[in-house]
Amino acid sequence: MSNDRELPKPAQAGTWGAAFLTTFTTVFLAELGDKTQLAALLLSAQSGRPVVVFVGASLALISSSLVGVLLGRWLARVMPPQQLERLAGILMVALGLWLGRQAVLGLVPSPSELPLT
Repeated sequence: MSNDRELPKPAQAGTWGAAFLTTFTTVFLAELGDKTQLAALLLSAQSGRPVVVFVGASLALISSSLVGVLLGRWLARVMPPQQLERLAGILMVALGLWLGRQAVLGLVPSPSELPLT
């Protein structure tokens, strides 16, 4: 038996150029100076093969971006845009709290590191 209901289509977010420019700028700025860029810098310096490191890092970023795009496309089909935005916001806040906790735990010495008095 076929399902005659049609899935709602997500709203179009402007022109191709606007979507491209927004995506490029957002990803470029988000990735600038992060651990991945520092790892590529170190790998390039250590290996002495910057072109190979560039190709490898580029393919890795493309692959991880593809996962995000495909997951985002699927989520846009199964939930309304407002719910998707809310979920993204909750995930970002949760990630920020988790990273903040990790940073604080890294700054506070563990009991085994404390000097005995």
